[in-house]
Amino acid sequence: MIDPPRWSLDQLKNARDRAEDGFREARHTEPLEVYLEQFDENQGIVEEVIEQTVDLTRLDEYVLDLMSDSQRREVLRYLTGPPVSEDDLKVLMNVSSLSSKALRESSDLVSDLATFIRDWHDRRRFPWLGGEGREPEEHERQAAVLATTALIAMRRTETWRRNASRRAQERRVRQRLKRAGYRSVKAKIVATHADLPDAGKFYRETKLGTRKADFVIGLWDRRVLALECKVSNSALNSVKRLNNDAAVKAEVWRDEFGSASVVPAAVLSGVYKLEHLNDAQTRGLTIFWSHDLQAMTRWINATKQG
Repeated sequence: MIDPPRWSLDQLKNARDRAEDGFREARHTEPLEVYLEQFDENQGIVEEVIEQTVDLTRLDEYVLDLMSDSQRREVLRYLTGPPVSEDDLKVLMNVSSLSSKALRESSDLVSDLATFIRDWHDRRRFPWLGGEGREPEEHERQAAVLATTALIAMRRTETWRRNASRRAQERRVRQRLKRAGYRSVKAKIVATHADLPDAGKFYRETKLGTRKADFVIGLWDRRVLALECKVSNSALNSVKRLNNDAAVKAEVWRDEFGSASVVPAAVLSGVYKLEHLNDAQTRGLTIFWSHDLQAMTRWINATKQG
């Protein structure tokens, strides 16, 4: 069998530097309109929430109504300082669900939610909600609307960037596999070796053992390439994307299917620390890059010889 490539530190550094160059170029050419569209879309909703709740002083009366609308529900989470995620809000409220049904069935939950938002409101954005019990000045209200809208627009733009980059990366991998003679077939959950795709075929986004893989590719030598697509926007973020996710999956897949049967790999783009790349490779993760997918298909084709 042909071993997957293992890169030297110099090779990893050169590839990492090239990926960062591509990341910078993409950011420079990214349209400003994405952020502005998100800002314009959400500003009116923030204004409506503040107006409906009488400058947030009557949250108890309206929190159930606001939580029943997805856009206003998001605004509520951004009233605290710092904003709180949906999952964190469930933990803080000690509930498994914050659905409209769950809220309607529990007046205590509605009250607790309103109390949490009121007690943990951002005191810089909403200074009138202190102990003074005063109405906000118009400039304070407008500043609060703009700041809250900017927070939501920024987070949505980050999500758009991540999803757009990931979709583009997966599309390039899929196209490269097809050009190499591979055929996409209907994916199924891979519970045993019998469920693996045949040589020359691949599954898209399916569960391989206990963990999901973006691609499960049947190699020509009867092994399988378990491939993850990862986009990182910072060196710090690369720990999560690469070492705490892809490298962990690599270890799990080898344990579940055997190191002789599965080759765990990741296609990377964006920003990564060299030490994180080397650590992931040491833990058994094969690394390929979006800007050099030819290296991936070259090795895949070499497995015919094995």
